[in-house]
Amino acid sequence: MSSPIAAAAPRWRRRKTARPSEIVAAALEVFAEKGFAGAKLDEIAARAGVSKGALYLYFETKDELFRAVVGELATPRIEAVRTMASSFRGRFADLAPLILALVAKIADSSPLPAVVKIVIGESRNFPDLARVWHDQVVSRGLELLVGLITAAQARGEVRPGDPRLYAVSLMGPMLMSFIWREVFVPIGAEPIDSGALAAQHARTILHGLLAEPEKGAP
Repeated sequence: MSSPIAAAAPRWRRRKTARPSEIVAAALEVFAEKGFAGAKLDEIAARAGVSKGALYLYFETKDELFRAVVGELATPRIEAVRTMASSFRGRFADLAPLILALVAKIADSSPLPAVVKIVIGESRNFPDLARVWHDQVVSRGLELLVGLITAAQARGEVRPGDPRLYAVSLMGPMLMSFIWREVFVPIGAEPIDSGALAAQHARTILHGLLAEPEKGAP
């Protein structure tokens, strides 16, 4: 007959394996509520249900925790956009609205805008926040969009121009909606419907991005 200790061992192993993810989830909550400077490792450990010593087994500093938060929050979502775009078979005119709609959905269903606020508000005092966000999110997102726009230019669908600037123009209003949600809505400003913004912005910007159709084309 197995002992109570032996019977409990598998649950303990699962709990131990899950701890880094639980700590990262707790860190995200605390960062979103208190900001990076105001977040305390003691509070993050308590929120995760572990001792501060146990937290240090996985993350030695708040910087490491922030990097893990960004990785867990952003990486799968960027990959979702990449997967959708790579499997799409059609014109850029049809793909761009889908990308913007997906970005809006991600923002509405995740704490991504809260992390954007932290990066913008605290990167002067903590430049590594901006570096992590740039390396893990901004550069990867821009690389994806630049590749799609460059390919569309090669097919004659998008006007000549700097693909990187086109990519920034495409995503700019969505970033503004993130900032609006986190900075102005809490003080009583009317919320922006990010889905409606994505749809309207797609229609507007595509008028400038798309190449003129050939005469006689349908």
